[in-house]
Amino acid sequence: MLKIIPIAALALLATSCASVENILPNNANHATTMTTPATHAKKGLITMQSNHSVSDTADKLIKVIENKGMTVFAQVDHQKNAAGVNLSLRPTQVVMFGNPKAGTPLMNCEQSIAIDLPQKVLITEDAQQRVWLSYNDPQYLKNRHNLQGCDTQLANIAKALDDISQAAIAK
Repeated sequence: MLKIIPIAALALLATSCASVENILPNNANHATTMTTPATHAKKGLITMQSNHSVSDTADKLIKVIENKGMTVFAQVDHQKNAAGVNLSLRPTQVVMFGNPKAGTPLMNCEQSIAIDLPQKVLITEDAQQRVWLSYNDPQYLKNRHNLQGCDTQLANIAKALDDISQAAIAK
Protein backbone atom coordinates (compact mmCIF):
# COMPACT_ATOMS: atom_id res chain seq x y z
CA MET A 1 0.00 0.00 0.00
CA LEU A 2 1.30 3.44 -0.94
CA LYS A 3 2.07 5.65 2.05
CA ILE A 4 2.18 9.43 2.03
CA ILE A 5 4.94 10.59 4.36
CA PRO A 6 3.93 13.29 6.90
CA ILE A 7 5.90 16.53 6.92
CA ALA A 8 7.60 15.66 10.24
CA ALA A 9 9.24 12.63 8.62
CA LEU A 10 10.59 14.67 5.74
CA ALA A 11 13.52 16.02 7.76
CA LEU A 12 14.83 12.49 8.12
CA LEU A 13 14.35 11.82 4.42
CA ALA A 14 15.92 15.12 3.37
CA THR A 15 19.44 13.80 3.85
CA SER A 16 18.89 11.13 1.21
CA CYS A 17 16.70 13.05 -1.23
CA ALA A 18 18.22 15.60 -3.60
CA SER A 19 16.81 19.11 -3.65
CA VAL A 20 15.53 20.80 -6.77
CA GLU A 21 18.46 23.21 -6.77
CA ASN A 22 20.94 20.34 -6.59
CA ILE A 23 19.75 18.58 -9.73
CA LEU A 24 18.80 21.35 -12.08
CA PRO A 25 21.35 23.07 -14.25
CA ASN A 26 22.81 26.27 -12.83
CA ASN A 27 22.22 28.38 -15.91
CA ALA A 28 19.68 28.56 -18.67
CA ASN A 29 22.21 27.89 -21.44
CA HIS A 30 23.19 24.57 -19.90
CA ALA A 31 19.54 23.67 -19.33
CA THR A 32 18.58 24.24 -22.94
CA THR A 33 21.40 22.04 -24.21
CA MET A 34 20.76 19.17 -21.79
CA THR A 35 20.13 15.91 -23.59
CA THR A 36 18.08 12.93 -22.51
CA PRO A 37 19.38 11.12 -20.53
CA ALA A 38 22.00 13.34 -18.95
CA THR A 39 24.32 12.42 -16.14
CA HIS A 40 25.43 14.93 -13.54
CA ALA A 41 28.45 12.82 -12.58
CA LYS A 42 29.79 15.30 -10.09
CA LYS A 43 26.51 15.25 -8.22
CA GLY A 44 25.95 11.51 -8.57
CA LEU A 45 22.61 11.90 -10.32
CA ILE A 46 21.25 10.74 -13.62
CA THR A 47 18.71 13.27 -14.88
CA MET A 48 16.43 13.17 -17.89
CA GLN A 49 13.65 15.40 -19.15
CA SER A 50 10.08 14.12 -19.05
CA ASN A 51 7.39 14.70 -21.64
CA HIS A 52 4.71 14.87 -18.91
CA SER A 53 3.77 16.85 -15.81
CA VAL A 54 5.35 15.94 -12.48
CA SER A 55 2.14 14.22 -11.37
CA ASP A 56 1.72 12.28 -14.60
CA THR A 57 5.39 11.27 -14.63
CA ALA A 58 5.10 10.03 -11.04
CA ASP A 59 1.91 8.10 -11.87
CA LYS A 60 3.55 6.49 -14.91
CA LEU A 61 6.66 5.67 -12.90
CA ILE A 62 4.64 4.01 -10.13
CA LYS A 63 2.68 1.95 -12.65
CA VAL A 64 5.87 0.76 -14.37
CA ILE A 65 7.53 -0.06 -11.01
CA GLU A 66 4.53 -2.08 -9.85
CA ASN A 67 4.21 -3.86 -13.22
CA LYS A 68 7.84 -4.97 -12.86
CA GLY A 69 7.04 -6.57 -9.50
CA MET A 70 8.81 -4.01 -7.34
CA THR A 71 7.29 -2.39 -4.28
CA VAL A 72 6.47 1.32 -4.03
CA PHE A 73 7.13 2.18 -0.40
CA ALA A 74 6.17 5.84 -0.46
CA GLN A 75 5.39 8.86 -2.61
CA VAL A 76 6.35 12.21 -1.11
CA ASP A 77 4.68 15.30 -2.54
CA HIS A 78 6.98 18.09 -1.35
CA GLN A 79 4.81 20.79 -2.98
CA LYS A 80 1.75 19.60 -1.06
CA ASN A 81 3.72 19.42 2.19
CA ALA A 82 5.07 22.95 1.62
CA ALA A 83 1.55 24.24 1.01
CA GLY A 84 0.52 22.63 4.31
CA VAL A 85 2.80 25.09 6.13
CA ASN A 86 1.91 28.06 3.90
CA LEU A 87 5.04 27.87 1.74
CA SER A 88 5.23 27.60 -2.01
CA LEU A 89 7.30 25.16 -4.05
CA ARG A 90 7.24 24.15 -7.69
CA PRO A 91 5.93 20.60 -8.25
CA THR A 92 8.40 18.23 -6.58
CA GLN A 93 7.79 14.56 -5.83
CA VAL A 94 9.92 11.65 -4.68
CA VAL A 95 8.95 8.04 -5.28
CA MET A 96 10.65 5.45 -3.06
CA PHE A 97 10.66 1.87 -4.26
CA GLY A 98 12.66 -1.30 -4.31
CA ASN A 99 12.98 -5.04 -4.36
CA PRO A 100 14.75 -6.94 -1.57
CA LYS A 101 16.12 -9.36 -4.18
CA ALA A 102 18.11 -6.45 -5.66
CA GLY A 103 18.91 -4.44 -2.53
CA THR A 104 19.91 -7.22 -0.15
CA PRO A 105 22.95 -8.36 -2.19
CA LEU A 106 24.18 -4.75 -2.23
CA MET A 107 23.79 -4.50 1.54
CA ASN A 108 25.68 -7.78 1.88
CA CYS A 109 28.53 -6.21 -0.11
CA GLU A 110 28.54 -3.10 2.08
CA GLN A 111 25.87 -2.47 4.68
CA SER A 112 26.24 1.31 4.55
CA ILE A 113 24.43 1.38 1.19
CA ALA A 114 21.24 0.81 3.18
CA ILE A 115 21.19 4.59 3.79
CA ASP A 116 20.54 5.01 0.05
CA LEU A 117 17.93 2.26 -0.15
CA PRO A 118 15.17 1.96 -1.04
CA GLN A 119 15.79 3.55 -4.42
CA LYS A 120 14.41 7.04 -4.91
CA VAL A 121 13.36 8.93 -8.01
CA LEU A 122 12.98 12.70 -7.83
CA ILE A 123 10.58 14.38 -10.26
CA THR A 124 10.63 18.18 -10.44
CA GLU A 125 9.38 21.07 -12.50
CA ASP A 126 11.83 23.92 -13.16
CA ALA A 127 11.11 27.63 -13.57
CA GLN A 128 10.57 27.13 -17.32
CA GLN A 129 7.96 24.43 -16.57
CA ARG A 130 10.18 21.62 -17.86
CA VAL A 131 9.90 18.39 -15.92
CA TRP A 132 12.98 16.45 -14.83
CA LEU A 133 13.35 12.92 -13.48
CA SER A 134 16.49 12.15 -11.45
CA TYR A 135 17.92 9.21 -9.54
CA ASN A 136 21.19 8.22 -7.90
CA ASP A 137 23.75 6.92 -10.37
CA PRO A 138 24.58 3.34 -9.27
CA GLN A 139 28.26 4.01 -10.05
CA TYR A 140 28.16 6.97 -7.67
CA LEU A 141 26.71 4.67 -4.98
CA LYS A 142 29.43 2.11 -5.72
CA ASN A 143 32.09 4.73 -5.11
CA ARG A 144 30.31 6.33 -2.17
CA HIS A 145 30.04 3.01 -0.33
CA ASN A 146 33.20 1.39 -1.70
CA LEU A 147 31.20 -1.60 -2.96
CA GLN A 148 33.39 -4.57 -3.84
CA GLY A 149 32.18 -7.61 -5.78
CA CYS A 150 28.72 -6.31 -6.70
CA ASP A 151 29.34 -5.19 -10.27
CA THR A 152 26.76 -7.55 -11.78
CA GLN A 153 24.08 -6.45 -9.32
CA LEU A 154 24.91 -2.78 -9.91
CA ALA A 155 24.74 -3.25 -13.68
CA ASN A 156 21.32 -4.92 -13.33
CA ILE A 157 20.08 -2.11 -11.10
CA ALA A 158 21.42 0.54 -13.49
CA LYS A 159 19.56 -1.10 -16.37
CA ALA A 160 16.35 -1.39 -14.35
CA LEU A 161 16.52 2.25 -13.26
CA ASP A 162 17.10 3.38 -16.84
CA ASP A 163 14.27 1.17 -18.16
CA ILE A 164 11.65 2.37 -15.68
CA SER A 165 12.75 6.00 -16.02
CA GLN A 166 12.64 5.89 -19.81
CA ALA A 167 9.15 4.34 -19.64
CA ALA A 168 7.95 7.05 -17.24
CA ILE A 169 9.16 9.95 -19.40
CA ALA A 170 8.21 8.51 -22.82
CA LYS A 171 5.41 10.05 -24.87
